[in-house]
Amino acid sequence: MKISRTANQEARAGGHSPSQAGALSAVETWIFDLDNTLYPPKCALFAQIDQRMGEFIARHFGIDAAAARRMQKQFYRDYGTTLRGLMSEHRLDPRPFLDYVHDIDLSAVPRDGPLSAAVKALSGRIFIHTNGTRAHAEKVAARIGLLEHVDAVYDIEAAGYVPKPARATYEAFLARYDIEPRRAVIFEDLQRNLEAPAALGMTTVLVRPNGHAHPDAELGWAVSEETPAHVHYVTDDLAAFLAAVPGRAAGES
Repeated sequence: MKISRTANQEARAGGHSPSQAGALSAVETWIFDLDNTLYPPKCALFAQIDQRMGEFIARHFGIDAAAARRMQKQFYRDYGTTLRGLMSEHRLDPRPFLDYVHDIDLSAVPRDGPLSAAVKALSGRIFIHTNGTRAHAEKVAARIGLLEHVDAVYDIEAAGYVPKPARATYEAFLARYDIEPRRAVIFEDLQRNLEAPAALGMTTVLVRPNGHAHPDAELGWAVSEETPAHVHYVTDDLAAFLAAVPGRAAGES
């Protein structure tokens, strides 16, 4: 397992390993992104979603695949999700889009026993916060073996279709579940989705792929090898990271 931290977090941790840091031992709320965080990019689920987004846009606007992809990625960059751009600039009804892009084959997602065990052992509340749909998140979490350990899924509909990385969606999430941000940790695969949580006081963990390129690496601006200051920890093995946090099993002090 590879874990690293920024210089700011090194000082905050007092020279101890990340599993011993006070910021993690005080956590009472665990927040997980879904896609490419709870399952690895090698499952290629987002490749399917990405393709179906392009297909939907091409059909809806009567344009070719290349033009649809340009529109898709520009909206993703400018608005946080392609859907938000389509809603903002073209008043698109989100439901048909979401239903279409999440109608994918989930067979590539295996059960993850170590991750399921590590999440089950955590004390406190556990959430999935996703820019996708609740139905998609529940199906994927069930395949991994995590769904029974999750207290709630906060999806794009619950967020009023305001996606990450907008600060407003994190504020709404924290308010809805009465979460104290300084006692919460959030796990994400994209650096930009951790900036607002860090500003709000949450501990942030960037989950990087182990031996596989991130699906957004081709975009250049979306994924970077550099670790910005708002990222407190970096790991390429989520299950091992969680298992290494002492005193988090239910009933432990």
